[in-house]
Amino acid sequence: MKKELIEVVFDRRKNSEKRGYGFLEVQVYLGRATRKYIMIGKYSPDDWQAAASPETQALVAKCKKIIAAMDVLDEERTYDNFMYHFNGEDKKPKVEVKEEQPKEPEKSGKSFLDFMEEAHANEDLREGTRKHKICAIETVRTFGKLNTYGDLTPKNIIAFDNWLHDGTRTDVTCYGYHKKIHKWVRQLYQMGEIPQDPYQVVTLKRGKCREREPLTELELKLMRNYKFDGKLARVRDLFIFAAYTGLSFCDTQTFDFESMTKKEGKMYYIDGSRIKTDTKFFTPILSPAMKVLEKYDYQLPKISNQKANDYLHVIQMELHFRQKLTFHVSSHSKFFYLLNISELSILKNVTANDLETSYILFLSQLCNIQRTL
Repeated sequence: MKKELIEVVFDRRKNSEKRGYGFLEVQVYLGRATRKYIMIGKYSPDDWQAAASPETQALVAKCKKIIAAMDVLDEERTYDNFMYHFNGEDKKPKVEVKEEQPKEPEKSGKSFLDFMEEAHANEDLREGTRKHKICAIETVRTFGKLNTYGDLTPKNIIAFDNWLHDGTRTDVTCYGYHKKIHKWVRQLYQMGEIPQDPYQVVTLKRGKCREREPLTELELKLMRNYKFDGKLARVRDLFIFAAYTGLSFCDTQTFDFESMTKKEGKMYYIDGSRIKTDTKFFTPILSPAMKVLEKYDYQLPKISNQKANDYLHVIQMELHFRQKLTFHVSSHSKFFYLLNISELSILKNVTANDLETSYILFLSQLCNIQRTL
């Protein structure tokens, strides 16, 4: 059966059932690994039959004529050849040009910021991922030189990377911004909205994660016993609870003692899932963390992550700690308080996201053996 080279397709990404609409496109088959999709518009599953409209049929006819002309002229069915004909240009003559520099794409007034916000709104994301992508969009807005499709050039991507590396962000953080933004740039290129993906030209280095220095048991004890008042005391208590349970900041803000704890013998355990990764965890509430819960009648204080880290910087200076205090440090501290043999029996399944994983899994297996015995 002869394959149709030009077809009208609806909802090729299979998202209409979830979103209530899908994209109607004309698919041009250029080869086994090459297809061109021309956007027509957004339609619901019930009214996408607009494919029969005169405008759509005219677009299909135009694409068929282009394919036929390319066959007659014995041109290779490539994306570039098709787009030259589709945009009404003549085929570029194959002539050698010495050291010809690539031309900058034509300037387009369409808003890249609006496209990112619309694409982000249509993505089904976890809360943590959603906030990270919003942060990436706002960073691009602050930079101020990637506002339109026409601004998406290799030169501006390099300028954006240099701007990010101003000393306030790590290499890994900067690379994370590029990774999120590149996804949307690539979508524009695949839709034919921009003639070039600038990230295919620019080479960016990911860098290495900066090793965080965990708090010692002595530092944690000093922090627990130091007299703070007001918000400083509440933030200190949140940090102590996170350090002795392994919960991230966002997990402490959604923690509910009634629905997320189980009692085995004299020990309470937190049984839940991490918001960021949806990973299951089952971890004991050790004595310092339980004292925090009792102090606040089992309802942890609520505060924004930014404000909490701001107060932690004040606590750091007050206690003369050498390392920078953030809530991320608390999750690295949870394995470094002194453990004796009796404490091993109360550890069960605790999850980690870095090199400490091997260590805690060993402890978990040991505890499971003890429980069995």
